[in-house]
Amino acid sequence: MAKSPEDEHPKKAFGWAARDSSGLLSPFKFSRRATGENDVAFKVLYCGMCHSDIHMVKNEWGNSIFPLVPGHEIVGEVTEVGSKVRKFKVGDRVGVGCMVDSCRSCDNCKVDLENHCPKMILTYSVKHYDGTITYGGYSDCMVAEERFIVRIPDSLPLDAAAPLLCAGITVYSPMKHYGLDKPGLHVGVVGLGGLGHVAVKFGKVMGLKVTVISTSPNKKDEALKTLGADSFLVSRDQDQLKAAFGTMDGIIDTVSAQHPMMPLFSLLKTDGKIALVGLPEHPLEVPAVGLVKGRKTIGGSLIGGMKETQEMMDFAAKHNVKADIEVIAMGYVNTAVERILKSDVKYRFVIDIGNTLKPTS
Repeated sequence: MAKSPEDEHPKKAFGWAARDSSGLLSPFKFSRRATGENDVAFKVLYCGMCHSDIHMVKNEWGNSIFPLVPGHEIVGEVTEVGSKVRKFKVGDRVGVGCMVDSCRSCDNCKVDLENHCPKMILTYSVKHYDGTITYGGYSDCMVAEERFIVRIPDSLPLDAAAPLLCAGITVYSPMKHYGLDKPGLHVGVVGLGGLGHVAVKFGKVMGLKVTVISTSPNKKDEALKTLGADSFLVSRDQDQLKAAFGTMDGIIDTVSAQHPMMPLFSLLKTDGKIALVGLPEHPLEVPAVGLVKGRKTIGGSLIGGMKETQEMMDFAAKHNVKADIEVIAMGYVNTAVERILKSDVKYRFVIDIGNTLKPTS
């Protein structure tokens, strides 16, 4: 007979979980594996709330496993390390992002692209190699193999660093991969949410000219004055689109809702590139004429490998790039979900796990 989540591992754990696709989160007792020789265990202090957490707790992608403990922007303090761990020690500030394991032997893993490993193990709601289900960071403790642990530099506040483990690497990786990190380039950022606002910050410290592209005119002041973007473009304003025709070297598209692509293609210079990092529920329409005229490229990007994720975190620390956050108590999480769905957050909720997650008897 299968063991309950509370009994399948020796290390007792506590968090909040969704029991079904209603997405309602409530207290949940489960367990973590014992700290193996290559493992790092840490006390979770903060966990960011990503929009994909909501997709998963509501089973909108059809692959959720319940009960489901979400959270893949997890930071805290090391409490125990295995005998073969060399990079970390008790007391270190660390984090775990969107994945906790991979096959280690495929072509992608061999070149530090674990994020593209066909057998990548996500941080929550997938079956691990041992047959048990992974649980995320809306919980009091975490155990992961050393390779999948990120060091958080001392200069970054833990709460504001947490969203970088997903939102940060999700925009940093395509900027690097598609060559959109060179000083002087003009890069557009579509969407000014959890991902978009970090993309603007990275772009500015990379020396780029950054234009925020949004459907919401009321976001202009925050884009220009708060985040330091160079310009703001309302994507539904035909005059603004015409004025910006052919001016951008690349675009980072962070939007997860349906939106027209043709206006974005018109903004690109010859050989311009669009990198998709959002995950709309339904396919986007990509007119061929938008690509062939000007030899333009559209591509995608999915988080980053562990080497690049550490590089991103170190880069963020060096240039003081951190997410703009609203810290909340664990008990507020269901309200926070509703606010995220209304885009009522600037720009990322971060749960104060260390101070507000209280075990039930």
